[in-house]
Amino acid sequence: MKARKLIDGAAFGPDALKALGQAFDEAWREIAGNFGSEAQEIDMARLKLATALLSIAHEDSRDAEVLKRAALQRMALDYRSEPAEPRKHSALPSAVGSGPPPYSG
Repeated sequence: MKARKLIDGAAFGPDALKALGQAFDEAWREIAGNFGSEAQEIDMARLKLATALLSIAHEDSRDAEVLKRAALQRMALDYRSEPAEPRKHSALPSAVGSGPPPYSG
């Protein structure tokens, strides 16, 4: 669980780390079904989520729900900015309420 270690090892105070951990767990439960069952694919998605979460967090982060929503939005934007290539799982953008996936034709 590299992603969870990344979160737990972040340089934040105990209250912020607790909120980050809760936000990560809740966000993952919400999107886990979009990433298949292959361990490598799941690990990559979890790392992307952890990175997205840490990119929006700050020392005063305490609201897990706000962190979760912001991390999912950040992750969806990151997926949209990747070079266009066929993806097996394109449900993430719509799963976070940001509309259909971009046209990759």
